[in-house]
Amino acid sequence: MDHRVIVMPVSPGGGRQVRAGEEILGVAFNASDLLEFLRRAGLDPDTVDVTDPELVDWRGDGPEAWE
Repeated sequence: MDHRVIVMPVSPGGGRQVRAGEEILGVAFNASDLLEFLRRAGLDPDTVDVTDPELVDWRGDGPEAWE
């Protein structure tokens, strides 16, 4: 993946939009969804650190907020 991942704030309907650069990867409703999007984008979900600010830009709340 060439771009940093951006996880948007929780939407009013629930879930967080996930982007890599300008590409929307999907809407994650939990950490498992996020890891699946990262896997599809070419990252190894077993080794990726979603708390690494160089990789993931959490907008609004951090990785514990999904609702």
